[in-house]
Amino acid sequence: MSDITDVTPRGEEQAQALKSVGWLSYVLHLIVAVGAIIPGAQAGALLLVVALVIDLVKRPEAHGTWQSSHFSWRIHSVLLAGLMYLLTAPLFLLFILPGQLAWLLVSIWFLYRIVKGMVAMNADRAVGS
Repeated sequence: MSDITDVTPRGEEQAQALKSVGWLSYVLHLIVAVGAIIPGAQAGALLLVVALVIDLVKRPEAHGTWQSSHFSWRIHSVLLAGLMYLLTAPLFLLFILPGQLAWLLVSIWFLYRIVKGMVAMNADRAVGS
């Protein structure tokens, strides 16, 4: 009788590593998204930049897997939210209340995208638009 150890195949190890990176990125996004909605709880754009860099660097490793959609989802979410914040910035500067409302709506949309992605990641499935 030989001593057999349970060895995870390389593909499963890589999939699990990508999933761990995905969770890290989603949690960083979530901190920023919640901070954007709760007044005075802004975690800072630095966390978002860190998450974006992680996603950009690790994205090629996920090519051809269900996790590839999550990398694209997070990258697009950050870029679109950034664009919407930039477009509504003049409104925020000129008209405080309408600007705050616009930024709140963008923040809620961003939070929705992050939670939707996390739910799909938890179910081991691709996320769609």
